[in-house]
Amino acid sequence: MKNLIKLITGVTLSISLLTSCHKLDLKVETQLTPETFPQTDQHFIQLTGQVYVQLRQNFGTDYFFMQSLSTDESIMPARGGNWYDGARFEQHHKHSWDKDNGHVSSGWSWLSGTISKANQSLFLLKDAPETAAKTTALAELRTTRALAFFMMMDLWGNIPVVTSFGETTPPETKTRVEVFNFIESELKEVLPNLSIATGAATYGRPNRYTAYAILAKMYLNSEVYTGTAKYNEAVAMCDAIISGTGSPYTLETDYRKMFFIDNGPQIKEFIFAIPYDPGFSNGYMFYARYSLPRSLQAKFSLKHTPSAPMSTLPEYYANFNDPNDKRNAQWIKGLQFNNNGTPVMVNTTKKGYDQFYTGSDGSAAISYQVDITPNVALREATRPFDAGNDEIAWNMGYRNNKFYCDSTSSNRNQNNDVPIFRYSDILLMKSEAILRGAASTLGQTALSLVNQVRAVRTTSPAWTAVTLEDLYKERCREFAWECWHRNDMIRFGKFEGRWGFKTDAQTFHRLMPIPASAMILNPKLKQNPGYN
Repeated sequence: MKNLIKLITGVTLSISLLTSCHKLDLKVETQLTPETFPQTDQHFIQLTGQVYVQLRQNFGTDYFFMQSLSTDESIMPARGGNWYDGARFEQHHKHSWDKDNGHVSSGWSWLSGTISKANQSLFLLKDAPETAAKTTALAELRTTRALAFFMMMDLWGNIPVVTSFGETTPPETKTRVEVFNFIESELKEVLPNLSIATGAATYGRPNRYTAYAILAKMYLNSEVYTGTAKYNEAVAMCDAIISGTGSPYTLETDYRKMFFIDNGPQIKEFIFAIPYDPGFSNGYMFYARYSLPRSLQAKFSLKHTPSAPMSTLPEYYANFNDPNDKRNAQWIKGLQFNNNGTPVMVNTTKKGYDQFYTGSDGSAAISYQVDITPNVALREATRPFDAGNDEIAWNMGYRNNKFYCDSTSSNRNQNNDVPIFRYSDILLMKSEAILRGAASTLGQTALSLVNQVRAVRTTSPAWTAVTLEDLYKERCREFAWECWHRNDMIRFGKFEGRWGFKTDAQTFHRLMPIPASAMILNPKLKQNPGYN
């Protein structure tokens, strides 16, 4: 897991030297020249590494916020003015974002940058000797670029499709259908050249099964993206993974352990994951910083105080209604106890506990046991979208600790790798596609597939029937905090619903606005309908 990050940290020097060789007619003194680099498998990994570094950069921040805070999965209210940040978090919750939202702007730049770096690496690779390693590296780069295009298409719909490096002419916007068709053809073309190796051999880089997974996700959402259903095609892509050579993936029986700080290539359920390492500043995974109550710093032996602004909403937590479900353990809720069983106590004052306390003894000292409550209320009338700045406010909302907080890190960044595609998603996507009309294959039915997942997630009896609503709730339980809930809510027709403080029901909000900053740089971009 961490070896890949270390291997690719030297990529900046490699690329700068090679780029200089393309631009300057100078005698090169170093041995690192186009004639000597890249030549080996390690060289190709180093040269392509900048793309994986770029992909890691904003996945756990801007992308996470847009995909999660725009749903009933999470909310990040201000608490005493903290974390308001120009209303960007409020806009996600209320679906009131505009083209100036900071996450929308930086998210667009991040994914555009991933595509650009992929194009640069493809350009630098084109003159390398023809070897099997080169062929595989090119296919991996194009797959990663296709993933970035998919993420942009999912968020913005109509985007430019740029596949060359150094192009100075501003590209025009392509329709969502055109982008979909490009990604589909790109992945199909590179499939034969991608490795079928799994585990450490390809961890952090896309293999053939990654391409199948992207296609499966595209086909499952095709009716949303293009207006044409492709559920049989989704099943075919899932089957390519389920019945692949040696059945390379399996469900992990320890759900929590999949997301611990020592996860990595040994996790047999990860098809494609982003590696993180707090020792490197080229990508941040701050989930515990956002979600962990600050009063639990000592319990979890953290070297930093978590900010604790993000929680879930009762509407989402209602899906966790099976007391025998192992996935319930990802939540921090109710009265809190230390690992030795003693209550987690906080010393404060009556006013510090409740800022609206009106008694004359507001400064009197009190000690209370931390109690994480389910509801989130906006109590601070003098500030927008604010829960208040007292202990009541900071303990509002159940917290997610799925990506288990990292006590080994000297900073807020975490070691936990974040999966984009897991085997359970393949099984549940196939189940859903069958429920939506695809033919059953491999002797599997929608019911048998969802029960296959539930068999290792809960000790409750197997289901005897399954509906789309049942499957939606199962996906809520399975993929909390994994950046798929917005995608699911749109596909299931729930994105225009009401939750928390959101009342907006405008369907144009299924797409984000093209950022103002992007439109200034490229006047050929066309704004999505509904936005100015």
